[in-house]
Amino acid sequence: MSATPSLPVNYWPDSACARAFWGQRELPPYRRLLRHTAAWLDPRPGQRWLDLGCGSGQLSRALWEKSGGTLAEVVALDCAAVNAEAIRRVRERANPPAACGQIRFLHADFSRGLAQYPAGHFDGAVSGLAIQYAESYCPLRRRWTSDAYDHLLAEVCRVLRPGGSFVFSVNVPEPSWGRVAASAVMGFFRASKPLSYVKNAYRMWRYGGWLKRQARLGRFHYLPAPAIADKLTAAGFERVEHRLSFSKQAYVLRCFKPVS
Repeated sequence: MSATPSLPVNYWPDSACARAFWGQRELPPYRRLLRHTAAWLDPRPGQRWLDLGCGSGQLSRALWEKSGGTLAEVVALDCAAVNAEAIRRVRERANPPAACGQIRFLHADFSRGLAQYPAGHFDGAVSGLAIQYAESYCPLRRRWTSDAYDHLLAEVCRVLRPGGSFVFSVNVPEPSWGRVAASAVMGFFRASKPLSYVKNAYRMWRYGGWLKRQARLGRFHYLPAPAIADKLTAAGFERVEHRLSFSKQAYVLRCFKPVS
């Protein structure tokens, strides 16, 4: 997520924004999204996995636990430095236990941060409601473009080994945050800290309005599933499939890098 001084503010690297979204793991719609994403993950012993836009690290934890603690490495990459704290907590509470090098945080712009890795370095990649925020602005055309998004998809394909999988979620066009909020009402009664639950839900809803407005300008990318599939194919992936989740406000997609 690149920053250009003359352009509107990007909240994603901010600690306040990152911490607001730590609370989404308590929302029932997000827990369903997490289950649907994890169901398509197939981590094997000794593999290396990448968690793009890791946030609070719920998918990193899902990878580790689903592998039974047998992965060689999970790299949790995010543009918000404060998420290092969240990944540390995931590592400390991991079951089975994980060493520092087995679940580690990488502070980087995820639309550029993959350049340090050679081709075929990772066995799989996962991302939760993150890659749609890869942004790029063309000063000559004076408009937002999808160049960073397309480049990111190509980079994920490059750093995967042949046969490696990419499982990720993105929001549908014009997502209804109100529908998500309505589906999350029951979570209030189950929350260990109800007031914090309401506060975090409200903060996420406010950021959601910003995201939706910026997506309408072309800065962020809430695309129909067929358009995403076309981009994945253009980036080099095959066997693209998807399903709805997150109160029908997000797609979960899975695709593979060709073996040959």
